[in-house]
Amino acid sequence: MTRKYTEELERGYTALTVMEEAQRCLLCHDAPCTQACPAGTDPGRFIRSVRFRNFKGAAETIRENNALGAICARVCPTERYCQKGCSRCGIDKPIDIGGIQRFVTDFEAQTGMEILKAGPENGLTVAIVGSGPSALQAAATLRALGYGVEIFEAQEKAGGYLRYGIPEYRLPEAVLEHELSLIEKLGVKFQFKTKVGQDISLAELKERYAAVLLAIGASQAKMLDLFRDNDRVESAVSFLARVRQNHGQIDLPSNVLVIGGGDVAMDVSTTLKMLGVKNVTDVVYEEFCEFLASEKELRGAQELGVTIIDGYVPTECREGVVTFKHRHIDSQLTITVEKIILAVGQQVEAANLELPLVKNEVEFEGYQADTKVFVTGDIAHGDKTVVWAVKKGREAAMAIHQSLGGKA
Repeated sequence: MTRKYTEELERGYTALTVMEEAQRCLLCHDAPCTQACPAGTDPGRFIRSVRFRNFKGAAETIRENNALGAICARVCPTERYCQKGCSRCGIDKPIDIGGIQRFVTDFEAQTGMEILKAGPENGLTVAIVGSGPSALQAAATLRALGYGVEIFEAQEKAGGYLRYGIPEYRLPEAVLEHELSLIEKLGVKFQFKTKVGQDISLAELKERYAAVLLAIGASQAKMLDLFRDNDRVESAVSFLARVRQNHGQIDLPSNVLVIGGGDVAMDVSTTLKMLGVKNVTDVVYEEFCEFLASEKELRGAQELGVTIIDGYVPTECREGVVTFKHRHIDSQLTITVEKIILAVGQQVEAANLELPLVKNEVEFEGYQADTKVFVTGDIAHGDKTVVWAVKKGREAAMAIHQSLGGKA
């Protein structure tokens, strides 16, 4: 194991350097960065607070709409959202909004601030199925509105993909645990090792609670037929969970092939290099001009020496020998490896939940499935990033509130 896996890959700002970065902000009226944030975190406002050294005010602004502010600061693909809208893009480079948010939320944790508060109890309790980012945000929003919240989680611990998917060098265990502690302090109750549809039925939840929110993640790995029943093959979902649960202390061969081109594939590839794997080759269906991974994730993998080959489709696999064919040119590629990790997508596991799913999403618009059942997270329409999970969690909570007679 290399110690680096459990340490953040990028250094955070100091009080001096964060001020220097905040001073670059143009203080735009009706700031475009704020308009571009799915979670409505209002970067323009909290950066102004930082400029005036009002770190507490900045933290309060972040937490107004985002109960997972410290997590989003680290894992949100800001180049797609707030930083893409930054006015400085036309001058030099956008403000490092994620970095400033990370400094503020770290300051919040270090000084023991408790900004999130529960509202006066209203006597109604909502059940939430799943404990990923969308579920956690929904829980915080519902508690602020005075609802009791009980979360049912099939795993032993809360967090969903935050805990079992994102590597520690991107999301340290301490940061995740602190964010979860803030949710627990609101009075949210957790029931672990309880799978809805198996250990308890959806019908029972509907009978016992004022509303039920299904926050089901796409946690089941997709498998290509070529690679079934191959002892050298492991899914990205399984690999990332195994590494994180063991804090990087796992045995790996010196030659590993990764197949896939999204952020998960980049996480796998980068993790392998950080754990000391000498040769990591990632073969990707998309060409670089249509790449799915974020620029930051792609750049990080390349800087660590991951070999990325774009535009190839696997056509044959015999144990550790994989043959690929290029999508557009007459070219064939054969790679022999000791281990193969597939990062070719994930799907929702929603057995016995009576959800009309099409391509892992509900087929209806909005968040309400019936009079008592609501949806959020991966199964609701929208991007599958953590910041979008926060957006959907808050909006689903407000939909429940309005359905039960509350006002927006």
